[in-house]
Amino acid sequence: MVLIAACWGTRAHAQAGTGGQVELGLLGTYTRFDNAAVGLSSDAGAGARLGVFFSRTFALEVRGDYTRTQDTAASQVDLSRLSGTLYAYAPPTAVGRFYLGAGYTRSFYRGGADLDSDGGHLILGDLLSLGERMGLRLEGRADYIPSSALVDPAAGALNLGAAVGLSVFAFGGPPRDTDGDLVPDKRDACPETPMGAVVDASGCPLDSDLDGVFDGIDRCPDTPSGAVVDAAGCPIDTDRDGVPDGVDACPNTPAGAVVDARGCPIDTDQDRVFDGLDRCPDTPHGALVDADGCPLDADGDGVPDGIDQCPGTPPGVTVNASGCPVDSDGDGVPDGIDRCPGTPAGRAVDVVGCPVLFAVAKAPLVLQGVNFATGRSVLTPESDAVLDEVAASLLAQSDVRVEIGGHTDNTGSRATNARLSLERAQAVKAYLAQKGVAPGRMEVRGYGPDKPIATNATAEGRARNRRVELRRIDQEQ
Repeated sequence: MVLIAACWGTRAHAQAGTGGQVELGLLGTYTRFDNAAVGLSSDAGAGARLGVFFSRTFALEVRGDYTRTQDTAASQVDLSRLSGTLYAYAPPTAVGRFYLGAGYTRSFYRGGADLDSDGGHLILGDLLSLGERMGLRLEGRADYIPSSALVDPAAGALNLGAAVGLSVFAFGGPPRDTDGDLVPDKRDACPETPMGAVVDASGCPLDSDLDGVFDGIDRCPDTPSGAVVDAAGCPIDTDRDGVPDGVDACPNTPAGAVVDARGCPIDTDQDRVFDGLDRCPDTPHGALVDADGCPLDADGDGVPDGIDQCPGTPPGVTVNASGCPVDSDGDGVPDGIDRCPGTPAGRAVDVVGCPVLFAVAKAPLVLQGVNFATGRSVLTPESDAVLDEVAASLLAQSDVRVEIGGHTDNTGSRATNARLSLERAQAVKAYLAQKGVAPGRMEVRGYGPDKPIATNATAEGRARNRRVELRRIDQEQ
């Protein structure tokens, strides 16, 4: 079995047997005789063969073998066979060359018998190469003898046997090819070519992609020039960016980063976080980003740090493209937190951008523009804008308490005017409370016509006397 395994490891094209070659061999035999027709016991023997190959396919062989056996009476019988056989060989395979043979056999019986017989035979076998000039034969054989003459001359006999032989091939055959690359040693410029490598006419290995691994054993035959490869000829890519080591100009690319043809990471928005890892790939140029490549915005104004020229903008302030507050009415309170964005130029405002209610602490403030329907306490629509500013200012100054005073002219009865002035003050309080001013911060008074600020003798004077005033009361002793 060890010998057979060694044969299987031999290259098939080193198999002996080509046109003009001569084979000399010794063999051991074992024959199972047709007992009924021949009357001999099965036994082992030995022999020799001489063959000539006409080509790699056909050969002619003369073989002689000798077997000492016994007949049914236990008498010794010496059998000598002389055979002529024509062989046909199949192409070489990894397990040798199978062959089929047929021919003539002349059998000579001596000792307990003294006679000769003629017959034919068939042989099926396998020739295993043991190198350039040696081979191992394993074969089975069937001999048919039409008239055995030993038991019943009229009966035919079928003998079955097997043989194992060792042969030497000489006078021809393939030229010596030590490395088995099909280029004979005498013209092989590279006599130690590895098994399986493709060679040129001089016997030297080809390396089409110049990666140091020869064609035929290179599993990746199209490796880019300069790439580092493994033992199988496949490119190594340590950072797994798709660009092989050796041609990768940036061999330590982080996993997941998109790279260019040179293997270097791409950073389209130039924020120092590579494409493929950058969760915000369209970051404006110059913006500061976090580890994920997304812009930082410390003041939350929508303009990223790094390009924000006013980085400390208060929350809620409207900013321009540079991140700086916009102040449309120029009152010093930025848009977004300016509750009175239409303040006239030059008007003093409070912290929420609304006109200052009490420039002088104890002076009452006449709510210019707050008007009512004639003879009623219903606010006119144009009063809303004025009262909205008042509400915003009061909400921004939570410590301020006010008196809302209603005033009339002297037209009509005093009692009617007193009631009407109180109802109008209450209407203003209700409006301000609806806007969020706590009712407890507001007191109402109806003064009727008692505190005129102009003469009631003219229409203009009477119009000025019909008014609502705010007076700050939280600072009174």
